[in-house]
Amino acid sequence: MVAIVEINIESLVKNWWAVALRGAAALIFGILIALWPNIGLTALVLLFGSFAIVAGVFNVIAAVGRRRGERRWWALLLEGLVSVAVGAVTLIMPELTALALAYVIAAWGILTGIFEIAAAIMLRRQIRGEWWLALAGVLSVAFGAVLAIWPGVGALALVLWISAYAIVLGILLIALGFKLRRLRFELPDAVVLHA
Repeated sequence: MVAIVEINIESLVKNWWAVALRGAAALIFGILIALWPNIGLTALVLLFGSFAIVAGVFNVIAAVGRRRGERRWWALLLEGLVSVAVGAVTLIMPELTALALAYVIAAWGILTGIFEIAAAIMLRRQIRGEWWLALAGVLSVAFGAVLAIWPGVGALALVLWISAYAIVLGILLIALGFKLRRLRFELPDAVVLHA
């Protein structure tokens, strides 16, 4: 799996804002769900679908922005397309049951987590602090696995799990985004972007 993701620090530094915005979207999503724990299943489906699409679009933008001259930019594109597809499915079919929603969210969490872990492994050669992304990936995989193993949890429990996951993921991605932003000033001029 590690071989499919090759991260160029210059691209990540250039697109630090996409990582931070993805984190902000996750944080807002998590807080909204925490504020309204009795949210209806349809509203939860719509909120999750919107979040997955927004997160996916930011990944697609970052991937397309780095495709010139870089190998394996498609891994980030694939992660973004998976998020957009999962979000679209949830928006097209809002009548999904809690069980189906749990499986959809579990699959999304596991897939995005795998990509995040792989990216962090590649980043460890280029920067310190990549553990934020690795931790976000481990959290995503663990969250997805728990939902896949115990999908029959009550609606309120599912809402609280999703809220906690999104809040922690959002904080981790925002921290990574700002770590990447600081790298703009720490990298040698030869590596700093021309944007």
